[in-house]
Amino acid sequence: VDLEDGLELLHRSSARMLALASFGLAGSPQRPAVPHGVARARLPVAAVAEETVAEDTWAGAETWSKAFAEPEAIFEINRIKEILPHRYPFLLVDKVIEFEAGKRCVGVKKVTSNEEFFNGHFPQRPIMPGVLQVEAMAQVGGLVALQEPITDGKGDFFFAGVNNVKWRRPVVPGDTLVMEMELT
Repeated sequence: VDLEDGLELLHRSSARMLALASFGLAGSPQRPAVPHGVARARLPVAAVAEETVAEDTWAGAETWSKAFAEPEAIFEINRIKEILPHRYPFLLVDKVIEFEAGKRCVGVKKVTSNEEFFNGHFPQRPIMPGVLQVEAMAQVGGLVALQEPITDGKGDFFFAGVNNVKWRRPVVPGDTLVMEMELT
């Protein structure tokens, strides 16, 4: 998913700001490398029950954990809640992994099958609504705009509009939205 031309945000106590933004979409992590000379194969369920996996072909939890390693958060969810007024089910930023005060921010949203909007959009093929993806990105912009040196954190911050949004593929449970906002 990417937002090519920009996102306009309006803050009550300041003039209009143009925020150039981009979405990154990280799907399921890549499988860890399998040891040299080992091939993975899908077996029928009955065959799996009969097969024993040799120790040298098993990746194991430790290898998978390293493959799923997450970047360290600069702002955890509790810090985000101190800055943004949003709460469940509309708080759409889980953590911040990069931040430059008054300038830019990279936020992350882990999309899970437990999201409330999947109950109706769509039950048989859950897809995160595009408008909520844009809202998540606007919240990342709010993390920049609702702190020093832009504001003292008091007042309201409103999303005013968006132009030329293009989605490359659906966002589904298991995906991770990585959103970057830069105020210019």
